Amino acid sequence: MPTLSKLYSMQEASEHNTKDDCWVVIDGKVYDVTTYLDEHPGGDDVVLAATGKDATEEFEDAGHSKSAKELMETFCIGELDTTYIPQLEISSKKQTDYAQKLMDLTKQYWVVPVAVVSVSVVLGFLYLRKK
Repeated sequence: MPTLSKLYSMQEASEHNTKDDCWVVIDGKVYDVTTYLDEHPGGDDVVLAATGKDATEEFEDAGHSKSAKELMETFCIGELDTTYIPQLEISSKKQTDYAQKLMDLTKQYWVVPVAVVSVSVVLGFLYLRKK
């Protein structure tokens, strides 16, 4: 029978990003490495820099040994929930700011299309008049 594992979103995992509460995501698994930070041979700052994102590439690039990978498994607390899609939250203030900027630009640059049309009409009139 398969072992059920707790699922965590990347957002939830990224909230654990301090020396007192540190989680990393590697190969789709979530690890609570808080108790290991002081023992990490590369220093705690290297691990802390890997929080809030998928740190698989950094982990592999560091060339960890087989024993380091086995030790890492003891810190596994669950898996990354790949079905979770964060909602884009755009505040009404941002929407209002964007709308206001668009209106300001429209007011500022209305002269350009009017001038192009005016020149076109005048040139067209002069061209037809010569014929």
